[in-house]
Amino acid sequence: MTRAKHFVLWASLLTMPLVAQASERSEEEIKALVYQAILERPEIILQAVEQLQQAEEAAQAASAHAALAENRDNLFNDPNAPVLGNPEGDVTVVEFFDYNCPYCRRAMAEVQGLLEADPGVRLVYREWPILGEGSDYAARAALAARQQGKYEAFHWALMGMSGKANETSVLRIAREVGLDTDQLQRDMEAPEVTAHIAQSMALAQQLGFNGTPSFVVEDSLVPGFVEQSQLQDAIDRARDAAAK
Repeated sequence: MTRAKHFVLWASLLTMPLVAQASERSEEEIKALVYQAILERPEIILQAVEQLQQAEEAAQAASAHAALAENRDNLFNDPNAPVLGNPEGDVTVVEFFDYNCPYCRRAMAEVQGLLEADPGVRLVYREWPILGEGSDYAARAALAARQQGKYEAFHWALMGMSGKANETSVLRIAREVGLDTDQLQRDMEAPEVTAHIAQSMALAQQLGFNGTPSFVVEDSLVPGFVEQSQLQDAIDRARDAAAK
C-alpha cells in the first residue's frame, strides 16, 4: 500500500464517527463527508500524518530487529570481519563505516575512547564503502592489510587522515604504516575481501541502515554518529539485560 493510500486510510479512520452509517451511503457521499470533516477539523490531517509516521516507524523497527535476530551470527561471529578491542569481551559492538565519511572520522575518537575505557568491549568492523570508488579502494586495502597483520594500525591511520581517501592517499598511508604495497594490491583482489564488502552491503540493507556510521550493540541498533557516552549507555543496558 502506498503512503498516499495509508494517509487516506488514517484520515478515514479518524473521521469514522462522522460516517458511522458508511455502509448505507455511496462512495461519493462518503468522500464528501470525509472532506467536510477535514474542513471542519483540520487537525485531523496532522493526527493522520502523525499516526501514519508512528505506524511506519514501528514497522521499520520491528523489521530491523527481526533482521538483527536472523543475522546475529553473521554480525557478531563472521571470521571474515576484523575484530578490535577485547576478542573475548562480554559485549559486542559492530560498526558499519566508510573511510570517506566525515561522521565516521569524527566517531573515531569516540570509539577509541570507548575501547580504552571499557576493556570488556569486543568491536567488530564492517567495511561499508558507500561513498564512491575511493571508499571502495580504501576498504579493500584495509581488509587486505590483514594478510600482513596491520589492519588496526592501517585502519586508524586511514580514519585519521586529512583529505579524501583514494588510491594515491591510501597507498601513501600504507607505506607509512609499513605495508608492502605490492602485496597489498594483490591481496585487495582476494575473494574474501569482495565477500566481506558484499556481506556488509546486505546486512546494512536488511537492518535498515541508510548511512554511516551505524552501530549494533548486541540487541540495539544505533544509527548515525554517537558520542562515547551514548555507546557506553547502550553497552551498559546490554550488560544489564544479560544479567537478568
